[in-house]
Amino acid sequence: MLDDFFMRALLAGLGLAVVTGPLGSFVVWRRMAYFGDSTAHAAILGVALSLAFQVSIYAGTLLVALSMALLVSVLAARGQAMDTMLGVLAHSALAIGLVAISFVPAARADLNSYLFGDILAVGRADLALIWGGGALVLGLLLWRWQRLVTATLNEELAMAAGIDPRTERLALSIALAVVVALAIRVVGSLLISALLIVPAAAARGLAPTPERMAAIAALIAAASVGAGLWASLKLDSPAGPSIVVAAAVFFLLSLFFRRN
Repeated sequence: MLDDFFMRALLAGLGLAVVTGPLGSFVVWRRMAYFGDSTAHAAILGVALSLAFQVSIYAGTLLVALSMALLVSVLAARGQAMDTMLGVLAHSALAIGLVAISFVPAARADLNSYLFGDILAVGRADLALIWGGGALVLGLLLWRWQRLVTATLNEELAMAAGIDPRTERLALSIALAVVVALAIRVVGSLLISALLIVPAAAARGLAPTPERMAAIAALIAAASVGAGLWASLKLDSPAGPSIVVAAAVFFLLSLFFRRN
């Protein structure tokens, strides 16, 4: 089964979907869309550094994504105007990454795969990293679930309960950085935020509790992966964008079901 490139792509997408559902729910609840953009766009700089120093793409991307996530967390703790700051960081990180990658000849020919993903080229080692890293992130979210939900709903209530909101914000930042590093081969740096936000946004009006929303978001993300890969195979369209288009269709369907 793993010798079939389509099955490897499907397994990689499903491994990512299981994590992006719950994590994307927190991104939606906390209105962290720009946070995801800034971390994802910084991944291109990680790709450039990885190729320049001949290290693993995942390692370089994770290092840069973690650095960006920690920087944003520090700025948030200091009370910076985060909407403007995140906008500046997101676009600056992408521009710096594109300039840096232009100096790496090995990356120029394969730039689209890093921007929009190349899930059909995922190998067995990539599968192991995606599922292993995804399991770690999912374990972190399950371990701190109640604390994360409380800190998301009301920081004052969380502090009264002995929960430090800064610690929970840092945990989410680390989880987001890991997911960005895992998703760079699947949907690319420009589409990672969409896979986090769109399924969670679709699930938001269909679930009465945070736990159900996270589960439904994961199911929608998984269905988007399957539908997007099928469309890519039948229409010969790029796989990463096709997955995001499928997620957008599910979002529109969720709006219809909400109205009825």
